[in-house]
Amino acid sequence: MSDPGRLRRELLSLLADRSGDASSLDRLCGGVVSALPVDGAAIAVTSDAAIRVYGGASDPITARLDDLQFTLGEGPGWDAVRHRRPVLVADLAGPSGRRWPMFAPAVLAAGFRAVFAFPLQIGAIRLGALGLVRARAGPLGDDTLADALVVVDVAALTLLDTQTADPPGTADPSAGLVPDALGLYRAEVHQATGMLMVQLGVSAQVALVRLRAHAYAAGQTVDEAARDVVARRLRLDAGPPG
Repeated sequence: MSDPGRLRRELLSLLADRSGDASSLDRLCGGVVSALPVDGAAIAVTSDAAIRVYGGASDPITARLDDLQFTLGEGPGWDAVRHRRPVLVADLAGPSGRRWPMFAPAVLAAGFRAVFAFPLQIGAIRLGALGLVRARAGPLGDDTLADALVVVDVAALTLLDTQTADPPGTADPSAGLVPDALGLYRAEVHQATGMLMVQLGVSAQVALVRLRAHAYAAGQTVDEAARDVVARRLRLDAGPPG
């Protein structure tokens, strides 16, 4: 498994312009394919009804397949969003692929045998799904799965930034977050979150996610990053964490 902090920094560096548009998702997907042993990656941004609003992909074929599953109403990304859990299919040509009678043949025809999808969510809000495809059959493996979960963290942060920019057809992602979730953190984290709200001009929930992302990228705990913010040794308004 690669170093989680380094992987986060590499992926976040692809988003340095903070453009908050579909092109940033394309860049992130390209970085995912470079970082993980997969052949394609796609991010679908969904509405609360699990309807695909827009997205990004590492390449045109993967983008087409991602569009297709949400058009058909079946596929691993669709299931990951609806059921809020990863969908990992090591061999789409086997029995597991039969659950998607229209989508699975299209993926196999495109030359892919394994598909993996992860829900992207913050609290109670479903942001979308990260989908991975691979030409050879077989499971991701423990190390790659751990790296994929790092990617999920970065992708969720990216979608928060993108949706906060309020592109057409999307809603404010902070509206459905549970406000008292912040109560799980110590007072120092509360204080740092408040300071970041002012620095970044975002909601408390988004500020907390940004604090967490910086901590992950820097190899810190959230408490350590919060202390740096409170002591004014750290500001996050100068660019992405790391």
